Amino acid sequence: MPELPSGPRVLEGNVAMAWGATLCRPDIIGAFPITPATSALEQLYSLSAQGILDADLIGVEGENSMLGSVMGASAAGARTFTATSSMGLAFAYDAYLAASGSRLPIVMALAMREQPMPMVLAAGTSDALQVKDGGWIQIYVESCQEILDSIIMAYRLAEDPEILLPINICYLGFYLSYLSQRVEVPPQKEVDDFLAPLQKFERMKLCLEKPMTFPSEVAPADEILMEYRYKHCAAMQRSKEKLDQIDKEFEKAFGRSYGGQIEEYRMEDAEIALVTMESTTGTAREAIDIVRDKGFKVGLVKVRMFRPFPRERLAEALKGKKAIGAFDRHVCFGWGCGHLFLELKTLMAEMKTYVPLLGFVAGTGGADITPDHFARAINLVDSAAHGKPYKEVTWLALE
Repeated sequence: MPELPSGPRVLEGNVAMAWGATLCRPDIIGAFPITPATSALEQLYSLSAQGILDADLIGVEGENSMLGSVMGASAAGARTFTATSSMGLAFAYDAYLAASGSRLPIVMALAMREQPMPMVLAAGTSDALQVKDGGWIQIYVESCQEILDSIIMAYRLAEDPEILLPINICYLGFYLSYLSQRVEVPPQKEVDDFLAPLQKFERMKLCLEKPMTFPSEVAPADEILMEYRYKHCAAMQRSKEKLDQIDKEFEKAFGRSYGGQIEEYRMEDAEIALVTMESTTGTAREAIDIVRDKGFKVGLVKVRMFRPFPRERLAEALKGKKAIGAFDRHVCFGWGCGHLFLELKTLMAEMKTYVPLLGFVAGTGGADITPDHFARAINLVDSAAHGKPYKEVTWLALE
């Protein structure tokens, strides 16, 4: 069969997603279009028509069936892939829960988009964050290159016999989905070699030779449900160290590393720190370089793995900092702050580190988070580090 061209290419984020999935040789792909993930599915159909992608694409009537189709295939032992966004993820929510509870190693990309209401077709993290506790591993990425690379790493992690959990690769729709960047495409053989260790593992699957009931049901108050949940949680926690290990192996194979669970920038001598996720991070780096020249000792931590939360790695990275600022594109309505801010607040209580933690909400509805936003946030965090009064949560675009 013909193969994808390797080497440096200029690819849109959605194309990088489709190429990353193709390099992993999936057997079954569930496909239903929704903006801004549609062009990725179109690219998969195109690659299939060219004979490059040797997979069955299942076109269905909606997102619930889309995820259901790959659930059935995964239960039968197939390698599966799918992608969606925003309300498509909401429509598939019952299947989303069933996939994780059934321990199916599905890889699903999310071109993240705001959810209504008010209605807005724009970038946002509300879709992914509103299902953050659905039992899936969630990895948030920054660039087109990281989309492609993270999909390859996701299969190594999802299909590991000590994990066997579905994974979301989350990237900002409209920003990355349609953005063209330089992407280094690895040769097919190198990806095959990287995924080769998975071939020696045998997982339980639906087949005529060894019949079993799937999905399983348990009686009310049966303690076996507690055992299911316990083992699910244990696998989630194991995935943290596994991702760090896989990232190191990926660096040896392809020369690129993303730090595993988190990625640090200029943290060695930092006195204060910003914590970000997804594509917001690139602007934060630029802003930090600018204010560093003005004497601010500020560093950056990018959270890649949001579920499970990388509390051990973050605790080590943030230890000794005088103040911390967290950036969120979406809010936790129950607390009136961002999800990342809330997770860090819990972590700091666990660390018994009672330094100022400032939350910043920005970029909702696809709005830009600019270097000026970060410069203002750094000033506020630095001021708090010097003992001055501070507001716990600041909505940057409103003040």
